Amino acid sequence: QVQLVESGGGLVQPGGSLRLSCAASGITFSSYDMGWHRQAPGKQRELVAVITRGGGTNYADSVKGRFTISRDNAKNTVYLQMNSLKPEDTAVFYCNANRKTWSGYEYDYWGQGTQVTVAS
Repeated sequence: QVQLVESGGGLVQPGGSLRLSCAASGITFSSYDMGWHRQAPGKQRELVAVITRGGGTNYADSVKGRFTISRDNAKNTVYLQMNSLKPEDTAVFYCNANRKTWSGYEYDYWGQGTQVTVAS
């Protein structure tokens, strides 16, 4: 059974920092691209950052220079370090694990989400 369990969300003041963690089980973690997505109230879910199985990273323009995604394959965990947080970063953050096979089959798993609220 695949599980992605996020932690680290909470309430933080503007300009503050949080580190989200996502612990994966039931998958060969090192074979998956891992991503963080978020969904603000009334908005569509959007990609925040992704780290490939090879360690390459990509970020949404809105978080470049403020957020850093990393992974620890020995701990089956992906992290999102969020600095200089803004009220518009308020959202539920979701962890995603994705793998596409050579034949085109896609494995795609999601965590339950963790709330991040940036407010004074």
